[in-house]
Amino acid sequence: MGPLDVRRVMEALPHRYPMLLVDRVEEIRVDQSIRAVKAVSMNEGFFQGHFPGRPIMPGVLIVEALAQAAGVLAVESLGLAGSGKLVYFMAIEGAKFRSPVEPGCLLQLDVEFVQKRATVCKFIGRASVGGKLAAEASFTAMIADPPAA
Repeated sequence: MGPLDVRRVMEALPHRYPMLLVDRVEEIRVDQSIRAVKAVSMNEGFFQGHFPGRPIMPGVLIVEALAQAAGVLAVESLGLAGSGKLVYFMAIEGAKFRSPVEPGCLLQLDVEFVQKRATVCKFIGRASVGGKLAAEASFTAMIADPPAA
């Protein structure tokens, strides 16, 4: 499956600014993997406090970006786009942060299925900048209906 612009990403995910952390999908291999991109801008609100004079993207947001890419992969692979189903984090394991992510870079998000079932999926993700590994983690997500209002 070819590239998806941010509008198609928003069809797959409920996230919106400032929590939408996937700007574009470069490639999806349905039932296998996804390569997505987050353009890291100095205008991101978290850079004001993390850290003044030395802005670095928080590691938890890098893992969130990987999880959102995994959400797009799951929704597209399971044919759930537009269904209203949500992808919820269940577990994060082995998160490692290798190098800082700074404003002005393109954060590449590579995620693969480890296990895929109808309601629970396991993934491994790697985030990199310019070919250099910035972070990696394994995580599990659940596909479910949104909570009742």
